[in-house]
Amino acid sequence: MNARTVAIIGAGPVGLAAAAHVLERGMSPIVLEAGPEAAHAVRQWQHVQLFSPWEYNVDKAAARLLAPTGWNSPDPQSYPTGGELIDGYLKPLATRTPLREMIQTSSRVSAISRAGFDKAKTKGREQAPFEIRYQNGRGPEVLRADAVIDTSGTWFSPNPAGSNGLPAIGEGERAERIAYGMPDVRGADRARYAGKTVAVLGAGHSAVGTLIDLVRLADEVPGTQAIWLLRGKDPAKAFGGGRNDKLAARGELGTAFAALVAAGKIRVETEFGVIRLSESEGRLDIAAGARCGTRSVIVDQLIVSTGFRPDLSLLSELRLRLDPAIEAPAALAPLIDPNEHSCGTVRPHGARELAHDEPGFYLAGMKSYGRAPTFLMMTGYEQVRSIAADLAGDKKAAARVELVLPETGVCTRGGLETAAASGCCGGPAKEVSSACCAADETAKKSGASGCGCS
Repeated sequence: MNARTVAIIGAGPVGLAAAAHVLERGMSPIVLEAGPEAAHAVRQWQHVQLFSPWEYNVDKAAARLLAPTGWNSPDPQSYPTGGELIDGYLKPLATRTPLREMIQTSSRVSAISRAGFDKAKTKGREQAPFEIRYQNGRGPEVLRADAVIDTSGTWFSPNPAGSNGLPAIGEGERAERIAYGMPDVRGADRARYAGKTVAVLGAGHSAVGTLIDLVRLADEVPGTQAIWLLRGKDPAKAFGGGRNDKLAARGELGTAFAALVAAGKIRVETEFGVIRLSESEGRLDIAAGARCGTRSVIVDQLIVSTGFRPDLSLLSELRLRLDPAIEAPAALAPLIDPNEHSCGTVRPHGARELAHDEPGFYLAGMKSYGRAPTFLMMTGYEQVRSIAADLAGDKKAAARVELVLPETGVCTRGGLETAAASGCCGGPAKEVSSACCAADETAKKSGASGCGCS
């Protein structure tokens, strides 16, 4: 469509990469960031170490922008924390390159539409510029742009504790005892959790990392107890692909967690679908529904690590094509729907899969995954590379794949998880009956205890 001005919502890693690619394509990016500084969401989890090394966390167009500034690229094989990602990459990108003139901080977008067109009006719609309304402390502002890339993420819209997708009864009234995401339990939030009984709800990487940190805190402060509330039946599903995970730190995280669970360092409550939160003698009573009634645990604090969901309220006047279940772009959803499959890699994708019935508008980054988990920054970098090419009219570059994603070593098909599915972990074991997959069989034949994915 040969856009000239491109509005980018959010100045996180993918938003800044989008601006770099748009600028490199000869267009004019304008980045609207709700926080007081770029990478505001990353600052909320700056204590967390990434399980992807630096080589996967730096966008190529961004690196080309940084090169003339004297920027020193970090060791590609080392693993940064969120804070190191900011200091070593995102802050220099936002403040020492031409992007610094294109980022407007403290600018929270409230709505996006087409100038002069509501959602129902069609004739002439594609020729109308986008109208972006935002707040910056000086009253409502309006920006017009030829295209929009929404990379605003999902960090500030976490899923609630309720197992039905709604807040548990009493969740709002117990806010002082509830945290969401991945709080810094051994650092900034230490006083809140040290010496306390803490429940963590969830089965993803945030829950696993938080539970590991709570066990470490228990070693430092007696009386600290970690309770894992798991909605599903099988704790092993959270252990990951072990040695088969091409991101070694991610595999090691699951392996370390499995060892702590096996050692009894973490109390596990399976099939725990939270329905109600109430006060019990100054503590928090977490009740779960069950076929034969309810059961509950009593804790001091609850950490809800059940993932995130996109805030779509600002897009209500745009014509979006979203999957009804996971709220991702319809063409992308089949690749990432956790109800169906997740095997090895998600096929790299770009403008074609991210397009909507609103030409010139794209969701990218974590927000493009809707409610699906496990998004990698490099996936977002490939998305915005393709989108920028598409906006510049370079359809060939937009369709080209320039990314190979690392495998997880874990497969699901139709909701059933196995490390031995065809093409994953080398396929099923052929000779050793105790092996869960070909990789496990090979490890056991060589004298090892296994590949770590069983």
